[in-house]
Amino acid sequence: MKVLVVGSGGREHALCWKIAQSPLLSELLCAPGNAGSAAVARNVAVDATDVEGLVRLAREEAVDLVVVGPEDPLCMGLADELHAAGIDTFGPTRRGAELEGSKAFAKDLLDRSRIPTATWRQFDRSGPAKAYLESCQQWPQVVKADGLAAGKGVFICADATEACRAVDAVMEEKRLGEAGARVVIEEFLEGEEATVQAITDGEAVLILEPVVDHKQVGEGDEGPNTGGMGVYSPAPSLTRRLLRQIEQRILIPAIHGLRTEGVDFRGVLYAGLMITEQGPKVLEFNVRFGDPEAQAVVRRFKEDLLPYLLATAQGTLGELDPPEWDPRFAVGVVGASEGYPGVYRKGDAISGTDAADTLEEVVTFHAGTTVGPDGLQTSGGRVLCVTALGDDIETARERAYGAYDAIEWSGKFCRRDIGTRVEARKERISAMLEKAKGEGSGSLEGVGAARPALDPAREGA
Repeated sequence: MKVLVVGSGGREHALCWKIAQSPLLSELLCAPGNAGSAAVARNVAVDATDVEGLVRLAREEAVDLVVVGPEDPLCMGLADELHAAGIDTFGPTRRGAELEGSKAFAKDLLDRSRIPTATWRQFDRSGPAKAYLESCQQWPQVVKADGLAAGKGVFICADATEACRAVDAVMEEKRLGEAGARVVIEEFLEGEEATVQAITDGEAVLILEPVVDHKQVGEGDEGPNTGGMGVYSPAPSLTRRLLRQIEQRILIPAIHGLRTEGVDFRGVLYAGLMITEQGPKVLEFNVRFGDPEAQAVVRRFKEDLLPYLLATAQGTLGELDPPEWDPRFAVGVVGASEGYPGVYRKGDAISGTDAADTLEEVVTFHAGTTVGPDGLQTSGGRVLCVTALGDDIETARERAYGAYDAIEWSGKFCRRDIGTRVEARKERISAMLEKAKGEGSGSLEGVGAARPALDPAREGA
């Protein structure tokens, strides 16, 4: 089987690394890829947003399956065009990708499907948005650009003055371009953030082992948000009971809601959640594997991943047995370039990656890397994600940081506290769940299997 992975980040290197191990694979391509994917796949110089070029590439290479990594090509309709060309695709169509591409679309679906989320309003003009904010009695409020903004479109505002400035920056000054043509304003939810990723073919849903991401750039969760500075898995705080709640109250109703509206969603449904005293509530949906969450997932996924990706694309996910997971902890430490997440350095020489990968249970996934005239060099804000496995989280942390320290480039930095607050987080979420009432608190057998997401009796309801 010939497979094409679309994208150039750490997520795509991780997917290539895992797919390359499949005995079903005859050849693996990555477009455009990076220096890491080049070691396990044939990189092809076609940009991830060049929909026409990617479809042409898939046709010319007689690709059997396309796995789309980032959200931009999905929102641009890449899956639609590949389907029209008769090519199996892991990733939702343009309408399904609106779950990530439009926050208002996602919130509408949440409301129609009666899925718990923050109360919200949407505005397509700055005047009414600011008038609403000035009338709000409860603070903070959250201002969100409706469209894709590369993680930079969410503003937690302490008062009306701050919130109105955010609206002006997004809608009047157009700092986020067309992503800010409309804004969503919603109540600020208090609790613990969590992420649950599932793969679905629109009928069955398979919840993946949970991963905890560290979004803020600074230790102690200080500073601006980033694409992710590190991860660990499993997440003891996301208990079987809580995962069953999330499956029953959020994932299955979302998939059913999409299906009843004619959206054939095949790919990753990524739920960004807040665990509140009333139970889990949705902050946002994404429609692709997280980055760096995918790096931890592939390290612990013991099965051949390719059959699950293909079955999702072909609508037969429910026919597969649930996968086996490595019970050990995985820790991923992101190394970034000086200045990230703002203006960052590029073109610095990287050394030590080969030595790092010889260390016990270590795999380094490339993100912002390229091969220049003098060898490996930086080309992005997040440069590498160094992952390691261990029987406990401390062992995994020691291995990951030891490998990270073996790698060098000018201006590199990382967070040194990835995975250090696991037990405290577990205790806080457990306390919140004790206060949460309602269904989903019973038997948890079967979580992790690819089970029907649609009750036939509800079809057409």
